[in-house]
Amino acid sequence: MFKSILKTSAAMSLIVASVATVAAPLQEPVNLDQLLQQLEQGQFAQSQQNKEREQAFRAQAAQQQQLLRDAIAERTRLEQRAEQLETRFENNETDLAGLSDTLTQRMGSLKELFGVLQQVANDAASQFQNSVISAQYPGRSEQLTQLAEKMGSSSKLASIEEIEQVWFALQKEMTESGKVARFETQVTEADGEKDNDEVVRVGAFNLVADGKYLEYLPTTGSVVELVRQPSGRYLASAEAIEAANGGVVEFGLDPTGGSILGLLVQAPSLSERVEQGGAVGYVILALGAIGLLFALERFISLLLVGAKVKRQLKQTSARNDNPLGRVMQVKDNNPEADTETLELKLSEAILREVPKLTRNLTFIKIISVVAPLMGLLGTVTGMIVTFQAITLFGTGDPKLMAGGISQALVTTVLGLVVAIPMTLLFATLNTRSKNLVHVLQEQASGIIAERSERS
Repeated sequence: MFKSILKTSAAMSLIVASVATVAAPLQEPVNLDQLLQQLEQGQFAQSQQNKEREQAFRAQAAQQQQLLRDAIAERTRLEQRAEQLETRFENNETDLAGLSDTLTQRMGSLKELFGVLQQVANDAASQFQNSVISAQYPGRSEQLTQLAEKMGSSSKLASIEEIEQVWFALQKEMTESGKVARFETQVTEADGEKDNDEVVRVGAFNLVADGKYLEYLPTTGSVVELVRQPSGRYLASAEAIEAANGGVVEFGLDPTGGSILGLLVQAPSLSERVEQGGAVGYVILALGAIGLLFALERFISLLLVGAKVKRQLKQTSARNDNPLGRVMQVKDNNPEADTETLELKLSEAILREVPKLTRNLTFIKIISVVAPLMGLLGTVTGMIVTFQAITLFGTGDPKLMAGGISQALVTTVLGLVVAIPMTLLFATLNTRSKNLVHVLQEQASGIIAERSERS
């Protein structure tokens, strides 16, 4: 029991020590008398502190009552203010609804006008962004886009200045589309290098510089040179319009703004067409080149021989540098021969000259016959390739069959291109050689008739 009393007393002393903040720190008790004395001192200090607090609270009670009355009065005033504001808010809502109805009635078709204006601004912004005129006047589409977004995201109406801005932009687009203008800008060339060049803009259709067609990229707002250019006659028109200072100039205009030009530059060139013919196409062209060389040689040779024969016809003495002179020398070499012998010798001399006059004509004729057959061979080969592609991949993608079909058609065209000129050349050269042989035979017949009359 003594221990429990000691523990209880110690706990109470700790509580008293923690509450009495103004009391002096106590020394640790040695015996029960000191502990009891310390407890008495702690109770006295705590009672004294509580009394002081009560006196201070009573002294401030009047002040607290005044603060309470002021707070109640402020609350009452604010409640009244809230009621007034709520009443005003309801009145404003009623007035606003009435004004909105009045505004809607008074606007009428004007609201539809602003809706059309917003649509026109959006359409014009899209058109300006893709127009080549933006290469000379950048930033036009952003202004119209901002105006359209402003009119669509808010209930504010467009001002007179903003309406005039749309009208002015459309008018400028129409005006510039009818001009051929020159301006300086940065051009990205086909090899990737960038350089400031003078660009000629043909309305809203094409851009050219240094005799080449350019392309305007709306995503980056840059001007780039086409990697593949159209055929030479279009490039010649581009150079002409660059060099012109006025007047009318022929120019390859693209009214679609680049679509036709994009398809035109994708068309294969003559060399690419020939490559599509494959090995058969190259063989046909080689035969055509050889036949053309033979035809050229025969044409020059027959032309020279014909000129010599014409000179020989005007002379009485036989010359050894032409077929007719060599045939006439047979008469001079056989003055005592009878008519039949002379006729045989003249026929022999003519037969000796015929191979020289008709040399290589047979080969030209063979080429004119073989060339279309080679084209037919290429056609069959191309169709085989096409059917193999159909067997492997089906008919879903026509591009897979395009290679074989191109080979089939190109070889056919090459065969006809070689065969037709070779046929015409053979006919022309054969006719010329026959005419020379006919002259030899005619003169030989005259010589025989003259010998017969003399006999």
